Amino acid sequence: MYLIVTRAFPPELGGMQSLMWGLTQEMSKNFMIKVFADYQENHKEFDKNENFSIERVGGIKFLRKIRKAQLINEFLKENKVQGVIADHWKSLELINTDKKRYCLIHGKEINHPKGSSLNKRVIKVLNNVEKVIANSQYTKNLAINNGVNKDKVIVINPGVDPVPQLNKKTLEKVESLLKTKSPRLITVSRFDKRKNHEKIVMALRNLKQIYPDIVYICIGYGEEEENIKDLVKELNLSSQVMFFKDISNDLKNSLIAKSNIFVMPSIIHKTSVEGFGIAYIEAAQYGIPSLGGKDGGASDAINHDKTGLICDGNNLDDIYSSLNSMIENKKYYVLGKNAKEYVSKFQWENIIKEYKEILN
Repeated sequence: MYLIVTRAFPPELGGMQSLMWGLTQEMSKNFMIKVFADYQENHKEFDKNENFSIERVGGIKFLRKIRKAQLINEFLKENKVQGVIADHWKSLELINTDKKRYCLIHGKEINHPKGSSLNKRVIKVLNNVEKVIANSQYTKNLAINNGVNKDKVIVINPGVDPVPQLNKKTLEKVESLLKTKSPRLITVSRFDKRKNHEKIVMALRNLKQIYPDIVYICIGYGEEEENIKDLVKELNLSSQVMFFKDISNDLKNSLIAKSNIFVMPSIIHKTSVEGFGIAYIEAAQYGIPSLGGKDGGASDAINHDKTGLICDGNNLDDIYSSLNSMIENKKYYVLGKNAKEYVSKFQWENIIKEYKEILN
């Protein structure tokens, strides 16, 4: 039996939730699994349909962490467990066991100044596990530079499930909505500084001069949302930018499938960094190439000049010229075809082999 200890798990939505869900599902095909997860509203309906045991722990954040660790420590004493896999170093901080422990790392949660109290806590946990599983080469290098023992760290990229069949009516609805719009850019992410919506909108102002029917679809929510909407109005781009949030997965996926380029030239903002970027992979599954930023782990998800482009997200000219080069002569069709072929290596059925190798 393996324990999965996670703070991020469905029915809550998000990239981390999808990662831990996919890993747990795939692990359960090969091992007996028990999950310790944070409490979520409506979890009972979700949990009862699964073929593995899920224990939810509620309460305020600080006390929840302590209570969760107590439950896990008790379970480890009373049951035969081969190992513990955690989504975050904090999930392991209070767990006392001689069982093998494995910790996933993603980027921003380990990006603390060397020698700071948080950095010391990170190092104390990660240097005492069996393996540290980085989501990209970038995250691996970041961990080593911040003091993690290089012999502990391996790279296993996040996996994805095969894409669901899209609803024909939803696809027709999206095509009807976008019918006169081309080319079509899309971003699916939180609105925060790191995702760099601001510079995409600024590049759009120049692209509009060459491609008057261009459209930029933004799906998500977050603290920068109103700032981005204000910028769109200020630059007179209201006819070129469409905002969506709280939409169904089917509509989200149909909007991606009907787009031409996925755009997320991420930057480093304070300690926040894009460790990998599962959204690039999700777009590639629909044959949509991506524009990613050089700061972070996008290079693990995008094969530069084959399945998309990597640019300097801090440089507006680079974002503009990269997008223009993908749009010119509809290069995005060739890149998208390559992306769809490339993405098969990220299927969970392939990624889980790498986990089984270290667990065995």
